This record gives sequence, C-alpha cells and structure tokens, in this order.
Amino acid sequence: MEWNFQTAEELAAALRAGEVTSVELTDEAIARIERDDKAINAICVPDFDRARAAARGADQARARGEDRPLLGVPVTVKESYNIAGLPTTWGMPMHRDFVPAEDAVQVSRLRAAGAVVLGKTNVPLGLQDLQSFNEIYGTTNNPWDHARTSGGSSGGSAAALAAGFGALSIGSDIGGSLRTPASFCGVYAHKPTLGLVANRGMVPPTTPALPTDLDLAVVGPMARTARDLTLLLDVMAGPDPLTLGVAHDLKLPLARHQRLSDFRVLVLDEHPFLPTGSAVRAGVNRVADALVDGGARVERHTPLLPDLAEAATLYMQLLFSGSGARLPVEAYEQLRTRAAGLSADDQSLGAARLRGIVFSHRDWIEADNRRELHRHGWRQLFAEFDAVVCPISPTPAYPHDHNPDLLERRLDIDGVEYPYLDQLVWAGLATMPGLPATAIPTGLSSEGLPVGVQLVGPMFEDRTPLRLAELLEQRIGGFQAPK
Repeated sequence: MEWNFQTAEELAAALRAGEVTSVELTDEAIARIERDDKAINAICVPDFDRARAAARGADQARARGEDRPLLGVPVTVKESYNIAGLPTTWGMPMHRDFVPAEDAVQVSRLRAAGAVVLGKTNVPLGLQDLQSFNEIYGTTNNPWDHARTSGGSSGGSAAALAAGFGALSIGSDIGGSLRTPASFCGVYAHKPTLGLVANRGMVPPTTPALPTDLDLAVVGPMARTARDLTLLLDVMAGPDPLTLGVAHDLKLPLARHQRLSDFRVLVLDEHPFLPTGSAVRAGVNRVADALVDGGARVERHTPLLPDLAEAATLYMQLLFSGSGARLPVEAYEQLRTRAAGLSADDQSLGAARLRGIVFSHRDWIEADNRRELHRHGWRQLFAEFDAVVCPISPTPAYPHDHNPDLLERRLDIDGVEYPYLDQLVWAGLATMPGLPATAIPTGLSSEGLPVGVQLVGPMFEDRTPLRLAELLEQRIGGFQAPK
C-alpha cells in the first residue's frame, strides 16, 4: 500500500492496528524524498539516520503497549526551528555553520508525542519573503508547477506536504507564512491565536532561545486535512513551561457548532487597497456556495466589520516597526529623512511601511492602542458571526522572482501590476488583531493551480474555524496530490 499521502490520523490508526510499522512508513517517506525532492527542493536538511532510529524506537514503544498521539508518524520541521545537532541558518550564509544544542519547545513536543522527524524544510532569507529561496539551500519549487513559488516563509513545509514528504509539518506566521504557502500548494494550515502556542527556540541563529512573547508572530501546524491540523494543534498548543505554564493550564473551548447549518459566516472578497484576482474570487465563491448549500447563514456585508483600510495600515506599521530597531544607525537615519518627507496626504501602504520602520515608542503605543480598538470591534463582530471567509493572497502561486529588492517587485493581478508587498493585506486581517485563521484549499484555478482561502475565527476559539474547515472539506473536497 502507498502510505505517503495518507493522513496522520490514518497512519496513527494503521500503526495502532499493526497494519504497518513506523520503520516501514519512515523508509517509504525517505525513499520518496530521495526520488522526488531533487526537483522540488523542500527538504533542505535531511535527518534520515536519526529518523530511522526514532522509528525503531517508536515500534519498540508500541510493542511495549505505549500509545501517543503521533507515535511513529513521519513529520517535517521548518528550518527556522532549533533542532539539536542540525544547522539553524534561516537561510543566512553567515550562519551556515550554526548548530544549536537543544530542541525548540515545539520540536520537543513533537518528539514527546512520538513523531518521527525526517528533517528540516526550506525557508527564504531571514524568513522575510513570500517565496522560499536562499544562497545556502537554493529555491523550493511548487510541486504543482516548478516554475512557480511554493510560497514563504513556510514554503518548504507546504511543498513537502503536497509532495508526500511526511504527513505533518510545523511552520510559523507573521505575514501569512503558514497560510500563503498552504494556499499556493493546496494544503491546510492554521495560524493560531496570538500567544496560544509557545514559540521558544524558533529564533534567528545564535539568538538565545528564551521564552519571548513576539508581537504578531505565531507558530503553528500544517497538514493535508483539517482534522490533522486539529490533531497537531493539540500537540503544539499550550504555554511555555518556563513562563505562563508555571501557573496556567490550557483548555480550548469547543467549536461553537458541529453542523454546517448552524454556522453564521461573513464572506469577504474585496479589499480597499488591492483587488482580488479572478481565480481567488472564484475560490471564495465556491466556499460561499457550499456554505449556503449546507444551510449556513451567509452574509456579504455588515456594519460590524472593522475598517479594513485602517486595519491594513496598522498592520503594515506594526509589522515593519520591528525592522527599524535592527538597522544600522546610518540607514535608519536615511529612512527617517525619507519618512519625514512624505506628504501627510500619502496614505498608501508603502507610506505606512516606511513610517512604521521609523516608529518612535510613542508612535508604537498609539498604534497598539488603535489595535485594541480593532480587537474590540472583532469581538463585537464575532458575537453575530462565527467565522469570516476571505482570501489569503489575491492570486494563486506566481513565477519565481528573485529580485533582492522587494520594493521593486510587482504582483500581477489579472494583468495589472501592484506593489509586491501589498499582497500582505489579507494575511494581516487576522494577524494584526491576533485572530486564529485556518487556510483551506478550494480547488484548482483555470491554470491548474491550487487556490486557498482562510477561515478567520474569534480569539482563543481556534476549534471553531478548524471545525468549519472539516465541514467544508466534506463539501468541496480537500487536498489533491499534484499531477
């Protein structure tokens, strides 16, 4: 039997039933990687010897009567997570030889759950791109079309899942880095509520692995089914044992509903700053139609929706405000001069990014206060709705573009060019207020490329968009293996 495209849930059941061993699953996954990854380049740091040893250990544990959620299931890990004995470079050549001494907290949780780690997946330079390429490991290609990007920054993980290289993967997200690759490669991902999942050890090379609360950024699961996302989130979720975990235990609320007919859903496909391409709009409408057919209450407009233009501006300012602190003084002063020269009437996203880079602490506090007003607006909206369906990216996967200046790149939306970084507005809809968002595939475009959308839910009610994803998977289908 071909196991590589089976779900983690199916593999765990087969392992429990004695239908297959972890050694067999691991050998089959390694064989597929060795056969197919030369063309895709998703697995940048293989760890096959230790994976085989872990698989043997999993089989021995099962023989002793042990059972854990992922015991014996092969998985991959984004390169940016520390794994003891393997390089963590974030694609930066100056750090190609850095090897951490201990696992990130999420790698430890994977191992404690019994998972077999096959290796690490590719990322962009410094995780700062929506494409995954760097000088150390090269370019990760989209399994559906090798001339196109797999997305970023968790592009290696999404490509690995689409290609059948392990049943699960873990990534991270601040600018859609879980959701965009999932959309481009036709798989599932979940951006958890901000603060729900401990991120210690998912840090730049040589940086101490401390339990720091990062603004906007989260780590989360990727899979080929919605149920597998839930399975992996249950392994990952919970506070860091060094901080909040000292006093807090996690108990996520159940999904608000179990039946599609009980859901109240807001559907969005228009953004004030950027058009939605025809392929993505069709994907949103496919989901909307499935919701209506399933008896859900679907609305396209509500006065409760927070202002999307202000939200996008706030997101860009907060996202880029972290960049200024790491710039050399001379470069920072040049940008301050440029920002001071902007017209007060310039409310473009490019202006928001430039102003954000040179934010003062006073500026940041003001922006953070406005964010809290948006969070309150979302709380009011989610008193009337259970989820919001909207795009992740305005287009399917686009051709590789390795221009080192992201400001010079352009994004083609139905034949019209727009600034490359403006595509972040849809990812920012959930990221800026810290909301959970589940990326789901909706089918293929007319060009045969995957198209995904996101299901945004209420804070700390992650099981609600995840359950909705399961119900939609039953209606519109889910993952398809690339032809």
